[in-house]
Amino acid sequence: MTKTSLADFTAARASRRPILLSGGAVVTMDPDIPDLDSGDVLLAGSRIAAVGLDLRSDPDHGAAAASALVVDTRGAIISPGFVDTHRHAWEAQLRRSIPDVSDLGEYVMSTLSAIAPNYTPDDMYIGTRLAALTALDSGITTMLDFSHNSRSTAHSDAALNALVDSGIRGVHASMGPHFGEWDRQWPADMGRLVGKFHGAASGLVTVRLAALSTDEIAGPAIAYGPELAAVARDLGVWTSIDAIFGVPSSEAILQWARMGILDPTLTLIHSTGLTPAAWSAMGDAGVTVSLAPTSDAQIGLETAVPAVDEALSVGIRPGLSIDIEVALASDMFTQMRALHAIQRMRATNATYGTDESRSKITTRDVLDFATLQGARANALGDVTGSLTPGKDADLLIVRADDINNMPLNDAIGTLVLGSDARNIDTVLIAGNPRKWAGSLVGEDIDALRADVVRSRDDITRRVAAL
Repeated sequence: MTKTSLADFTAARASRRPILLSGGAVVTMDPDIPDLDSGDVLLAGSRIAAVGLDLRSDPDHGAAAASALVVDTRGAIISPGFVDTHRHAWEAQLRRSIPDVSDLGEYVMSTLSAIAPNYTPDDMYIGTRLAALTALDSGITTMLDFSHNSRSTAHSDAALNALVDSGIRGVHASMGPHFGEWDRQWPADMGRLVGKFHGAASGLVTVRLAALSTDEIAGPAIAYGPELAAVARDLGVWTSIDAIFGVPSSEAILQWARMGILDPTLTLIHSTGLTPAAWSAMGDAGVTVSLAPTSDAQIGLETAVPAVDEALSVGIRPGLSIDIEVALASDMFTQMRALHAIQRMRATNATYGTDESRSKITTRDVLDFATLQGARANALGDVTGSLTPGKDADLLIVRADDINNMPLNDAIGTLVLGSDARNIDTVLIAGNPRKWAGSLVGEDIDALRADVVRSRDDITRRVAAL
């Protein structure tokens, strides 16, 4: 892969020359396009033009493939980029500050009540940009930023500009803060945000509404209901709803169904400990679901068990998410492995003295959750999430001949169980290289580090001065 220079790749894109990724294992995650032990992916501009065994001899694409810049991907795996369906990106400079958080209450009071009110717009920009660049480095090409610290228009603009500047495919889900002083501009400001940023960065950035499931944590103003549903409907945007767990959320879901505001434009986050009636309503309504496997366990959300069986039983294939970096890992590999291990443990355990039936999910299942299903939850299923001709070229080239992956025997098993950020040679978003030869493109990491440390220290001083 590194035999092709970044300069040559960039020049080919600038001249609109096709680019042929050739010789690597190809994992498409498109149910209608088979994976290949060795194959080609042809790129035309920002999009995937074709996937095949030998495109230079293909009657439909042979001429374009023959004229293309060839990138040798032998010894590597070409796959869709990962899709994060829920991350509170602004918190990134507080990473692992509460690694052994006791419960949800501790997180809420320490981070959302004590620290969040001390964020400036500059802190919002730095935290969100750090989260986005970290996502890119670990192969996440799309990140939904559940931005629940929108204290002013400047705070919201800073978070969105960070997504634009990072080059990630970013979904900004805007919500007012839980606690502290703020301008009360939300949700009225949603119209401005959609007008200014929805479709920004050549379509890479989109905007949606964010809300909580009930008023238990922070009151009714940020709880989903008819008023917020009307805002989203009038703007034509989707809504992400956090803190979906337990009996109160189950009751809220059934109420939304009765009101006619439980529909396919909703993504319900966590979804742990819900009643069968709530799941049935969710399946009937066609909502999407974002699971946070490590968050549920680490923070102790309701049952703390990822709701895989419940989702699959009503026809929902969930997406995956990172959630809070103050207490959790930052990468999708961790989410896939945690979910795979937890669910297979449950399936095996159920055979010993119980009458339960559990889904023994596969590595392909969790990779599907981390790619195509995440894209669907982010309202981007027709744009990204699989190596499908016509979709944008959001993809990874992962080295399978590194010491921790060699020899390559099963590409999906290697992606899910063997790989990590160090193996990601290349990250393309709409064909644009954001990581090349193992390093982020065009980023001054030393300058970023200085900004992050300064922001962290400034926030800490403000909190201590209270």
